[in-house]
Amino acid sequence: MIIPPFLKQLFSSFLDLLPILAVVLVFQIFIIRQPIPDVGSLIVGTVFVILGLTLFVQGLEQSLFPIGEAMAYAFACKGSVFWLLSFAFCLGFGTTVAEPALIAVAQEAANIAGSSGIIEAGSDARDSYALGLRITVALSVGFAILVGVLRIIRGWPLYYLIIGGYCGVIIMTPFAPAEIIGIAYDSGGVTTSTITVPLVTALGVGLATAIKGRNAMIDGFGLIAFASLTPMIFVMGYGMLR
Repeated sequence: MIIPPFLKQLFSSFLDLLPILAVVLVFQIFIIRQPIPDVGSLIVGTVFVILGLTLFVQGLEQSLFPIGEAMAYAFACKGSVFWLLSFAFCLGFGTTVAEPALIAVAQEAANIAGSSGIIEAGSDARDSYALGLRITVALSVGFAILVGVLRIIRGWPLYYLIIGGYCGVIIMTPFAPAEIIGIAYDSGGVTTSTITVPLVTALGVGLATAIKGRNAMIDGFGLIAFASLTPMIFVMGYGMLR
C-alpha cells in the first residue's frame, strides 16, 4: 500500500513531537502529581502543532528549497558575481527583517529598555529602538550571507571566518554597553530561524552545486553558522553608537 507523502510527513511530525509530549506528561503526572489542566485544549493544540509542522515542512520541500537552489544555480551560470552577491545580501536582509522570532525579541527588548529608563518610555521611542535593532540584525545577516557566498566562490576555509568572527565578538564584549550584550548574544539565535535557514541553506547548496570544483556537502553548508555570528558584532556596535 502506497502512503501519500502528506500522511507520511504527518506521522513523522507526530513522532518528532512525541518526545516533548512524553516529557511533559511524565513530569506532570509522576513528579508534580497534578491533573493535566484543560485536557481538551491540550489535545487540540497538539493537533494544530502537528498539522502546522507538517505543512511547514511540506512548504519547505516544495517551495523554498527548490526556489533557493534554482536561483543560486541560475546566478552562478549567468556568471555575474555582482548580481550574485547583491542577491545574497538582499536575501539575507529580507528574510531576517521578516523573521517572526527577531520581531518578537526586538519588541521585547524595546519594552524592557523603555521601562528601565535606557530609552524614553514613549511608544515612538520603543518602536524606533525595535526597528533599529531589527534593521541592524538584518544588515548583519545580509553581510554574512554576502561574505559566505564569496567564500564559496573563492574557496576560503570556513573556519577562518568563524574564528575571526568570534575573536571580534570577544574583543568587542568588554567595550559594549552591559545592557546590549545579552541582546547581541541572543540575536544570533533568533535570526537563524524558520524563514532564514531554509532559503540560506538552499542558496549555499545550489551555489556549491553550480560552481565547478565545489562540493555541495563541504562548501554548501556553513552560511548559517556565519549568519548567526555577525549579529552579535553588529548589535554590540549598534549599542555603542546609540
